[in-house]
Amino acid sequence: MSTISLRLSQSLHRRVRDLAKREEISINQFIATALAEKMSALMTSDYLGERAKRGRRGKFARAMAKVRDVEPDKKDAL
Repeated sequence: MSTISLRLSQSLHRRVRDLAKREEISINQFIATALAEKMSALMTSDYLGERAKRGRRGKFARAMAKVRDVEPDKKDAL
């Protein structure tokens, strides 16, 4: 595990402290979790972008052609 020094504004520090307290975790754990969530979102976006580049319109059309044209269940209707 490594250590970093992080400078926060008073207002941000106060909010982080309050949120961490509400969640019953340390400020360190709160920030580490927030960072992990942000990294996951960015990495997922990168992954999906790369996958999209490999996509082919023809393959998509063939897959969609296999989907039956039926009305959704009442609970699924908009």
